[in-house]
Amino acid sequence: MMENAWYSVIAPESCSSILWRSHEKKEEAAEALKLTAQDLLKLGVIDRVVPEPLGGAHRDPDGAARVLKEVLSEELRQLEEVPPEELVKKRREKFYRMGIWEE
Repeated sequence: MMENAWYSVIAPESCSSILWRSHEKKEEAAEALKLTAQDLLKLGVIDRVVPEPLGGAHRDPDGAARVLKEVLSEELRQLEEVPPEELVKKRREKFYRMGIWEE
């Protein structure tokens, strides 16, 4: 996931509206949703955070594409070394862990 991207099934404003009946707590909702690349890496939802060019990917899309190509190529090379059965097993384990809180 690109370092400045965020992923969520609901916008923070909508989450705030549902939980607190107001858009005013959208920042609190965004924090609770854990939608940043760093949050998702920590939670094990994504495998890697891809660095963006200075100023963000939107300022240098060609540079961002080059970095993404390098990262994807590296990841694919590593995956090619793992037997398919092991890949499936690891992927299942990853998805089974999602949603489980460990304190």
